Order: sequence, then structure tokens, then C-alpha cells
Amino acid sequence: MSNGQTKTDVILIGAGIMSATLGSLLKELAPDWEITVFERRAIAGEESSNEWNNAGTGHSSLCELNYTVEKPDGSIDISKAIKVNEEFQVSKQFWSYLVHSKLIRNPKDFIVPVPHMSFVRGEKDVTFLRKRYEALSNHPLFQGMEFSDDPDQLKEWIPLMMKNRTSNQPIAATRSEAGTDVNFGALTRILFDHLKRKNADIQFNRHVEDIKRTADGSWELKVRNVESGAVSRHTAKFVFIGGGGGSLHLLQKSGIPEGKGIGGFPVSGLFMVCQNPEIVAQHHAKVYGQAPVGAPPMSVPHLDTRFIDNKESLLFGPFAGFSPRFLKFGSMLDLITSVKPHNLVTMLAAGAKNASLTTYLIKQVMLSKEKRMEALREFVPNAKSEDWDLLVAGQRVQIIKDTAAGGRGTLQFGTEVISAADGSIAALLGASPGASTAVSVMLEVIQKCFPEHIHAWEPKIKAMIPSYGASLSNNPELIRELHASAARTLGLKETWPLEAVH
Repeated sequence: MSNGQTKTDVILIGAGIMSATLGSLLKELAPDWEITVFERRAIAGEESSNEWNNAGTGHSSLCELNYTVEKPDGSIDISKAIKVNEEFQVSKQFWSYLVHSKLIRNPKDFIVPVPHMSFVRGEKDVTFLRKRYEALSNHPLFQGMEFSDDPDQLKEWIPLMMKNRTSNQPIAATRSEAGTDVNFGALTRILFDHLKRKNADIQFNRHVEDIKRTADGSWELKVRNVESGAVSRHTAKFVFIGGGGGSLHLLQKSGIPEGKGIGGFPVSGLFMVCQNPEIVAQHHAKVYGQAPVGAPPMSVPHLDTRFIDNKESLLFGPFAGFSPRFLKFGSMLDLITSVKPHNLVTMLAAGAKNASLTTYLIKQVMLSKEKRMEALREFVPNAKSEDWDLLVAGQRVQIIKDTAAGGRGTLQFGTEVISAADGSIAALLGASPGASTAVSVMLEVIQKCFPEHIHAWEPKIKAMIPSYGASLSNNPELIRELHASAARTLGLKETWPLEAVH
């Protein structure tokens, strides 16, 4: 069964944090544009954006050791850490604007201050952490970071992790009170509620089955109602594919040349969760360690304070795993149906290159609860099995493509926008730090896809994001102002006193 064709200005596929952010930006920049959203699930933010499907870390490089690499000469490359931190500052500016504009009522519904820490053991890693701290703490974006290798100080910072710790190897940690816990599921739902009030047409239980170009250059979508089976057709001048792991299949169906040769590698995740108030009360931080040898970057172990539904809990993980699904609620055929003639060689090359990674992921899937508890006890020495439950987190699909640096079939870790040359369609692929950098990434989509409007929109963009077009790294005074403003508006810790900026 099919009904008529509906025309709109913008179609957003997937009701996750990326579509929510892009829709919210466009509604501020072009209030008259008609926006339609199609989401396969019954509510917004059910896949990667859901609060139980990610760690909720406001990724700002304060604790993630994989964003700082030790170079052959022993120095620390902090360029990626700076980039990720700057992108998170952009997100905070936009969220602050929404709060100021009364478009978000209570920021505590989605963001709270939680210290971010890095924790290492062994002489080699302690030396690395000290060098990392020295490199970062000299940069204006990382003011207020502390370092300690004193067990008494660490007992104050992380009492649960230090209790009954008997190892005599050196340990150290860094700590920043500028860290946050972000409920991206709640934020996604808040933004979609806002879009609904702004007359966006948000349709749930809708599966986009096909997408093709029309004679006039628009895009036509074939959309099925998953409850009734009815099929409808919708056209738009611009389409954004923000369907998480599901984006790759739709990008391929669009047929744009920019989507050729790209594959996807799915990685699943599991967390251990503790909701015993007595234990939860003993830990207040997000503490990141070093990834095990052979593990992918998204498998960096961390012990996190989480605030979900006004309740505090602890998450430990993630334990990586392998599933051929591209979405948590996806199909077991997702991986195999993503292999096309144009990406077959790339996918085969990636398979050969990453055989050890695949083996590692399969071993992770096979871990017993007790084996997972052993990994947790590296962080919490006296953790008891009965206090921790297993939680299946979201699916991540890492990009596979040929690159100049990595050669054929290189596995990419990060987030990437693929857009048509004429800007009529864009797709978001990849994973972490994803949600934290949503505003920066969606501004990139706007710049790529609406170049003819940028000049007219620039004053409004700067009103929403004061640092737009400026490099924060070269402007310590602006950093101080933005941190102070965001701290006041979003209820965060002010860790950048005027005299500390240098």
C-alpha cells in the first residue's frame, strides 16, 4: 500500500543526537524551513545516543589517554586532545545559548559536573602520564588539571579504587574538575521536544527503505510505517543521514560517488553496572585507564560516575564484542549486506589487516562474568560480583576506507561526514567522540551543504557560538570567558580563574 508524495525542505533520518543538533541549529538559522524527521524506533535517542548505550563522558580530552600519543622522541603529541576539547567547548556554547534562550529549561536534566581522571600503574605509564600532564597543563584549555603519584592524595580522590590496593608498583593519576557527565539520551529528547514546538514533523516507527535522486535534483525517500506496513514517499532538497550504524546502508543506496569504497566494521559494547548506593557513594569521578595491548581505542577501561533519571550509579567497561549488526536493534545481515563491489577489496584488506582485532573482540564476547570482574578489580580491588550487573551497550560502526597514511582497508576511529559535491545530501559515519562533538560536526555539515547561506547566517551562528571562526588555542582570554559563562549557565565547575590564564 502506498500514498502520495510529500515535499519538505529538509529531511533528517534518525532521531539521535546528531539529527537533534542539526535540526535545532537549522531552526535557529532558517526558522521557516520545513523539517521532517524519520525514526525507526518508537521514541528519540534509542540507539547510540541512549544514556545506557554510551559512557556519557563529555569528551574533552581531560582523561582519555588515547587522545595523546607519545612520539618516538619521547614528547607528547597533544594536537588531537586540543581538537576534541575545542569541539566540546563548541557544544557547551550552543547548549548555553539554548538555556539562555529558554529553549532548554534545566541544564541539570542532561549535564552535571563530574571530575575527569586518568589512572595508570607501572613506572612506564606513570612517566607517560607525568609528561602528558606537563604538556596539557601548559595549554590554556587544560588549566586546573592536577597530577599526583602520592597514594594518600589518591585515597582522597578515588577512595573506592584505593581501598585494599596492595600492589607495590607505582601508581599515578591526573584530575580535572572541569569534567562532565552528559546524558545524551535526555539531551536528544529535550532537543526533539524543542523541534516539535517549532513545528518540525517528527515521525516515529518509520523505516527509510530507499533513497534516490529525482530529475530536478531533489531526493526521494521510500518510507515504511513499521506498524501498519504502509509506504509513503517524501522528497526534499536536502537530506541528512544520521542513523548511527544504519547510515552506511542508506549512503550506499544514495549512489553518490563520495560514498563509494567505504565499509563499516561493527563493534559491540558491554558495561558492568553498580547501583548499590553504599558503593556508588564511595566514587565520584570518571576514571580512564590504558587500553589493553591489542584492544581498539573504544575499549579503554574506565570507571564512571553516571547520573541517569536523577539517580547515581557506576559503570565500568566497556568490554568490546563483535556482532554483525550495525544497530543494537539491527539485523544479523547488516555487515554482509554492506559489502558491495565498490568496497569489496577494501573490506577484504581490512579483514586481513585486523585479524588480531577480530580475534580480540571474539575473545571479549566469550568472557565469563567472573573474568569481567577480574578486569574490574584492577580498578576496584574489593569489587564483589553480587554488586555488579552486565549491561549491553550500543553498537558502534567504525569506518573502513583506503587512506594515504594507512593504505587499503584502513580502520578509522572517529567521526566523519560524507557529503555529495553539491551539498544536497550528507551522512554521518563513525563513532566516539561523536555525541560530544555533535555541534562542531553539524556546523561542518551546514558549511559544506549550505555554502550559499553561510554569509547571511554568520551573525546568528556567532550569537549562538561566540568562538565560531576563531581558534580557541590562540585566545586564552576567550577561553576564560567561555568557561566562566558555561559554568554559570550550565551549572558546571569554574576552574579557569583569571590569574591562571597564561
